Amino acid sequence: MIPRAPQWIPRLLTNQLIIQRRISVLSGSSAAAIKTDSKMATATPNSTSNPTQTEATLSPAADYKPRYIDIGINLADPIFRGRYHGKSRHPDDLKGVIKRADEVGCTKLIVTGSSFKSSRDALKLARAFPGTVYTTAGIHPCSSSIFSSSHHRHHDESQSEGEGAEDEHTPACDPDPSKPIADGGGIDHIRTKVIISDLKTLVEQAQLPSPSAAPAALVAFGEFGLDYDRLHYCSKEVQLHSFAAQLELAASLQPQLPLFLHSRAAHSDFVWLLQGAFGSRLERLERGGVVHSFTGTIDELRELMGLGLYIGINGCSFKTAENCDVVAEIELDRLMLETDGPWCEVRPSHYGWKYLVEKPAESAPSPATLEVGNGEADEAAAGTSQQQPKNKQQQQQQGKKNKKNQKKEPEVPERFKVVKKEKWEEGAMVKGRNEPCTVERVAKIVAGIKGVSVEEVCEAAWANTVKVFGVE
Repeated sequence: MIPRAPQWIPRLLTNQLIIQRRISVLSGSSAAAIKTDSKMATATPNSTSNPTQTEATLSPAADYKPRYIDIGINLADPIFRGRYHGKSRHPDDLKGVIKRADEVGCTKLIVTGSSFKSSRDALKLARAFPGTVYTTAGIHPCSSSIFSSSHHRHHDESQSEGEGAEDEHTPACDPDPSKPIADGGGIDHIRTKVIISDLKTLVEQAQLPSPSAAPAALVAFGEFGLDYDRLHYCSKEVQLHSFAAQLELAASLQPQLPLFLHSRAAHSDFVWLLQGAFGSRLERLERGGVVHSFTGTIDELRELMGLGLYIGINGCSFKTAENCDVVAEIELDRLMLETDGPWCEVRPSHYGWKYLVEKPAESAPSPATLEVGNGEADEAAAGTSQQQPKNKQQQQQQGKKNKKNQKKEPEVPERFKVVKKEKWEEGAMVKGRNEPCTVERVAKIVAGIKGVSVEEVCEAAWANTVKVFGVE
């Protein structure tokens, strides 16, 4: 295990990053004051433990505008073109999805490639939106049945064709224990050589310089790894083979690409194969990597961070109190943010939802309530000015009346209008379809769990993502 730095070090570095960013947008006396804060932060590394100093240092600047990079968005999924289960339900609104992301400050999107088709489609998107959309390329564990001898389709074909086909590129994030475990059917080693050769060609061609001098579209190898929560898509045997074969390819690439990794309920095998490919401390992994959509335990988190890997957090990371305890342990210099849309949205049933709830401001007392000796005001303050119900029936009627008169406010205000897909309208989000614009919710929940400002979370995640993927 690599020794961990003291807890205050990543916080201190992030604080200084925020201070430098504020200086770049301020001038005059404000900048001078912030420079003074910088000296104080350097001189007193443990100052973040003081609530008063934390508030002064970490509260967002008045002119701070959050900036986000969604490191994992399945934007090539047909659902963002208005197609659900092979059927068109509403007009293509991909540009609207990207526009909404931009409006919240999410200016860069990394589209995950999870199969040959989705990787190619993601590359097309990146070329259509240069400087905004980037992509990865790899074979997701749930798409790894192409390595099996029982798979009869060509690996570069879509999973299904035609109207009514199940043509989503990506499986939903939740496991389905009701489905049977897939029959491995054995490993097809001849097919494996062809798949890996074709994947290498795809990756190398995607890295060729663009004639338009646009930024490089492909920024990571993956999404690949292990998923034992969803063995109905692909057996454990085939997943292990797929992961090992792709790790060998990733290690051989010159130059290497950062890794975009997937690990669900498979930690021991996941780490074992990674270490086999890149060394016990991953010392041969030149560009690092991120384990995205993390839902593992605290011990698993610590081992991954100890190996130098980054951790991607989305709505699935907030389902339970235990999940949120894990998020609290993520060092800010290892954090990345994502939505994993159209899946993994933050839901009201999630434990982390409470960090989004905005409590209504308490109204100031009227002058009458502050006047000593004012009997009516005292009664109003005590809630005794109106006649109290005398019996059970009156109490029930009074309760219904109060409930009817009570103004209902949404617990979590929606930035954009949300409609069902059957009632689609331009500019509105589609209910149940997660989008990159919701990354701001992920950041807010992380900040609430860790007890830091949203600004600190945003700036740390931005810096980490730029460092690994070079998307700035």
